Amino acid sequence: MDTQKAASLVNDVWDESIIPELCDYVRVPNKSPHFDPDWEAHGHMERAARMLETWCKARPIRGMQVEILRIEGRTPILFIDIPGESDDVVLLYGHYDKQPEFTGWNDDLGPWTPVIKDGKLYGRGGADDGYATFGSLTAIQVLQDQNIPHARCVVLIEGCEESGSFDLPYYIDLLEDRIGSPSLVVCLDAECGNYEQLWCTTSLRGNLTGTLRVDVLTEGVHSGSSSGIVPSSFRLLRKLLSRVEDEETGRVALESLHVDIPEQRIEQAQRAAAALGDSVYLKYPWIVSGPAPDESAGELLLNNTWRPTLSITGADGLPTIGNAGNVQLPYNALKLSFRLPPTCNAEMAASTIRHAFESDTPPLAKVEFEVESSMAGWNAPAVADWLEASMQKASAAFFGKPSMYMGTGGTIPFMGMLGEKFPEAQFLITGLLGPSSNAHGPNEFLHIETGKHLTACVAQVLEDHFNRDLQSAR
Repeated sequence: MDTQKAASLVNDVWDESIIPELCDYVRVPNKSPHFDPDWEAHGHMERAARMLETWCKARPIRGMQVEILRIEGRTPILFIDIPGESDDVVLLYGHYDKQPEFTGWNDDLGPWTPVIKDGKLYGRGGADDGYATFGSLTAIQVLQDQNIPHARCVVLIEGCEESGSFDLPYYIDLLEDRIGSPSLVVCLDAECGNYEQLWCTTSLRGNLTGTLRVDVLTEGVHSGSSSGIVPSSFRLLRKLLSRVEDEETGRVALESLHVDIPEQRIEQAQRAAAALGDSVYLKYPWIVSGPAPDESAGELLLNNTWRPTLSITGADGLPTIGNAGNVQLPYNALKLSFRLPPTCNAEMAASTIRHAFESDTPPLAKVEFEVESSMAGWNAPAVADWLEASMQKASAAFFGKPSMYMGTGGTIPFMGMLGEKFPEAQFLITGLLGPSSNAHGPNEFLHIETGKHLTACVAQVLEDHFNRDLQSAR
């Protein structure tokens, strides 16, 4: 591949077509079904899918077939089939559904208002993960522009990822024969440690969400007349949380949720920490000045990628401060989000957590823990020599630095699904979610220059994938 010619084409396509289309895409509030149960009636999901379909059909890619597939009551999927010069299959994955608005956006920014400044496109869903469709097809266009052979490519863009991909298995079953058996999976929905080199994700944590509720009364009563007799539902919640988390350190106290971390992953975390330095933690919007965690950057990365954690993400039963009278509350409920190590059994974790909360119930109270979602993590297979060499070559050519490996603290349910279904496949899991890009939160942005470099890197990997058997023979 002529890398200069490739970079030039990618730059032109991004500037002239992808960025304007992404701006239009940001304007569509196509929230994932978990956050918009009436998504079908609202029509935003359909609008987004059709936008992508229209753009794809206009691309100069030989033999490409583009269609939107629908199963009644489930979010549509964009399915693209591009013939290649071999029967081998590459599966390229992304999603077009989005997280909700959230609060705290800067005055000149908003979730559905695209703004470009300082080389970044701000708005919900550009980096997570609307660009994946555009980047995937542009990488293939690069190869065809130079008459470079590639394997058959299947592009699958779903509309339910931010809700746990609960619609996806139905489409995978429907498309099983049409997809075939991929030997390479490319996912553009992951993180990057910085914007200066190609990053490959080696593992993803699982995610278990549920609601912990404690009831002590059937209705609120005067706090003066009841406190000291009726236990505080909030105090009991605090006590129950201490069963699963050490409030001094944040360490999850349930030992069965911890796993042995593979030595290779520890080594990769240390190398990533050496490259990233203090940016491992300085990338977050701390309220304190000069934050300095006690643990090393390497340990912080392992905490974030291979150790269980608990986050409180929502609450019910607490009036706002302005409406809080002197009332003993009848109940309190918390939304809990557990991140599970990549190799932790999610079903076992759900059973363990429920038992920890609901056994030995505190006196005079009713306790329930309702599991809403339980998704396993994923640990990548050993990287083949050809893929390792290709990633290094691509990163050097388009970033000017070597490629790096990292675990990711988030969850992409499709990866675990694919790992089980295609155990022999190789995986290039990468993305644009770097420092301060803030997916799911306020001021989310896509780093445009990194998007261009990453697109060209994918083209290089697709070329090397086609030639891997020839390289092995040499």
